[in-house]
Amino acid sequence: MPRGPAGRPWRFDINLADDAVDPAPSHERLARALVREIQRGRLDAGALLPGSRVLAESLGVNRKVVVAALDELCAEGWLEAVPARGTRVASVLPTMPVADVHASRTNWHSTAENKPDLQVSDGAPDARLAPLEKIARAHRSALTKLSRGGLGYGSAAGDPVLREVLAKFVNQARGLSCNMDEILITRGSQGALSLVALTLCRPGDFVAVETPGYVPAWRAFELAGAGLVRIPVDEHGLVVDELEAHARALEGKLKALYVTPHHQYPTTVALSPERRSRLRALAAEYSFCLIEDDYDYEYHFDGTPLLPLSATHDPAVSTIYLGSFSKLIAPVFRVGYLVADAAFVKRASLVREIIDRQGDFVLERAIAEPIEDGELQRHARRARRVYRERRDTIVSLLQSDARLKDIVQVDCPAGGLAVWIRVNSDVSVSAWSRAAAQRGLRFAPGATHVEQGDPPAFRAGFASFSSAELERVVSVLSASLHDL
Repeated sequence: MPRGPAGRPWRFDINLADDAVDPAPSHERLARALVREIQRGRLDAGALLPGSRVLAESLGVNRKVVVAALDELCAEGWLEAVPARGTRVASVLPTMPVADVHASRTNWHSTAENKPDLQVSDGAPDARLAPLEKIARAHRSALTKLSRGGLGYGSAAGDPVLREVLAKFVNQARGLSCNMDEILITRGSQGALSLVALTLCRPGDFVAVETPGYVPAWRAFELAGAGLVRIPVDEHGLVVDELEAHARALEGKLKALYVTPHHQYPTTVALSPERRSRLRALAAEYSFCLIEDDYDYEYHFDGTPLLPLSATHDPAVSTIYLGSFSKLIAPVFRVGYLVADAAFVKRASLVREIIDRQGDFVLERAIAEPIEDGELQRHARRARRVYRERRDTIVSLLQSDARLKDIVQVDCPAGGLAVWIRVNSDVSVSAWSRAAAQRGLRFAPGATHVEQGDPPAFRAGFASFSSAELERVVSVLSASLHDL
């Protein structure tokens, strides 16, 4: 390369990648380009670079971009500033193979960000309604505050600020009576389920579960070595008579019952008050623990929501209460919690230390702030109105569609984020699911919620769709039914 009188290159024709190819900030792309020129020998050790103004003009970029790139490379050791002379290539170049690696995606528009299919299986909330900007600011604030303490290891039970705030939240909103020592923060409700199973169960124990039910919970108990006792669900919730018969037959080996009494998963029915009372009596008589998964308590639309089973403070009944922020904000926020007596929380924390040491303290602290200032509670009130309208919309669409109304039956659930659609027995729901998938609509047939068989029903989440999107969902359901 021709050089001028000061040893600087006469021209500096570096081609920066276009934003469409590499969306990284301009100063980062310039810094990487300079490193490549140094590595291939075009810029020798000790070579002086053009001034920042000259370099910016020759590259067609803002001078601030050049200054930021040069400062970054000086900090990394590729360049060094020489007083009164400018910036030159370092005489001794850094040898940091990990730091020099640049890993990037070939396709910047990933399929995860552009899903063409409609997913209606579970009942996820609409993240478009969530106060994401508030949470983002809280996350940044939490990172700044926690950094002052060195960002070291913390309690396996979770961030103490969130535990304290959460104790007040569940006591006021859900009728519990707990303190922070009785709360363990987990990575979502599945993390809570796994900890409960590993802490509570031993090989040879049995856990009763609802069927149809939440299969990931079943797998957590099986992983801990427990056997499953499947108890059917009807229009009033768990069939308590069946549970009593199994508890008597097992003669003390029934360790726990896993139950979703508020909005049963997947059928959405609520456990009747009479059965709630009998369930607590059975738990006391046969000494099994009630594991209550209250995954979407905030979303109750009609009447007064029933208090959790764990809100009845009976020393003869052992309860573990599970909650999550996945339905309140979005599934990507993996923050859940369990509420139990302090001794169990301490034991579960020891198990937690073995599995993953601790949770994400920064995210946990970020969640605490919008709870403390009431933002999440206000979001829940706003979302509840929207979700109630969407529930009414999907029920109306299903009941009025010319092809579907004689094939499906759907009751308007009192709450939750999904409906349970029962189908005439002469229609294979699994075949219908495959036909709908061909048209870009994915739903899980009832077979995914049982151990065996193909129940003539399926769960359809409605909360994450606008009215127009729900019309499309029902239209595809109708058209794919015709395909059969």
